[in-house]
Amino acid sequence: MKQLTTVLAVVLLSLLVAAFPHDIPHVIDAVAVPEAVIDVTPWVKDHGQTLSVDTPHPTATVDNLPTGSTTVSSVPVLAGPHDLVPTLATNTNVDLDVNTKGANTHFFGISYSPYNADSTCKNDAEVKADIDKLTHYAFVRIYGVDCDQTRKVINAARPHNLRVFAGVYDLQNLHAGLSTIVDAARPDLSILHTISIGNELLNRGANTAQAVTSAVGDARAYLRGLGYNGPVVTVDTFNKLFEHPELCHVSDYCAANCHAFFNANLVPENAGNYISGIARQLSALTGKRTIITESGWPHAGQPNGRAIPSPENHRRAIDSLRRAFGHDNGSNLVLFSAFDDAWKQDNEWTFGAEKYWGIEKR
Repeated sequence: MKQLTTVLAVVLLSLLVAAFPHDIPHVIDAVAVPEAVIDVTPWVKDHGQTLSVDTPHPTATVDNLPTGSTTVSSVPVLAGPHDLVPTLATNTNVDLDVNTKGANTHFFGISYSPYNADSTCKNDAEVKADIDKLTHYAFVRIYGVDCDQTRKVINAARPHNLRVFAGVYDLQNLHAGLSTIVDAARPDLSILHTISIGNELLNRGANTAQAVTSAVGDARAYLRGLGYNGPVVTVDTFNKLFEHPELCHVSDYCAANCHAFFNANLVPENAGNYISGIARQLSALTGKRTIITESGWPHAGQPNGRAIPSPENHRRAIDSLRRAFGHDNGSNLVLFSAFDDAWKQDNEWTFGAEKYWGIEKR
């Protein structure tokens, strides 16, 4: 009987191993899992690309892209520590009720895209109207320099003492894009929370890790010459950062996009524990502070296993995220996203939810 039990145990164990994804970054095994609910399995498409809510910028919004190309030089950026982190004001008057209009959101960041439903660029007045609805956040994250968005968002944010997490979407025309950001922020560059060099470049298959790390070092040196001395990072999905921790090492902090919805085993109430657990594991691996630069939950779309889009689940997930990250004044979390993005297009991996991540109402 004992031998039979042993055989059955071996068979069951082999079945479990066979069912578990084999493309998990091995580096995760070396990091302690802080909570039983945490599962860092990267949920991927059939051909191996990580699921993400990142959508390429609409082609109709490139009317204000800077011109001129820049050769990115190879810079030995990994030798010295780069640990600059943005500082935010502290406010102890915290209201964690996500449904309360105008509630203090504990100084979280919020992501924003300045595009109309037809993918055209919003004008100054339209951007201002949007930013005026985001004054209960500490900073606004934008993704590129097309549509003259850096200037429009900074001009709208400055009267509200909102900082701007700016960035270039890719490595094309890198120096021109960085100059556009700095020029838009002058004369007071302190409005810039962070400047990111690309968004999910590895996840999108746009560049190699070596190319990205080189670009970050080149960008940092160029920005210092322009007078910007704040944090410089590259943003990618959490599992790409586990695979390539050098992306965190070259950044002033580890900047990770991570969405609980793309884990089919998670319910919205566990979103905060899951995401904060990922952040702790990245910090343990890299020795860097981790800021989650995107996290949210859709309010419409198709189910992904136990992860079901609905208005109530959206509320529960956002509330869970805010509670999980509230201990640090929300400075380590960018909620995704400010409004529904009607310009986005779904594909077979986005569960019909690509347009429906918005937290605020227009």
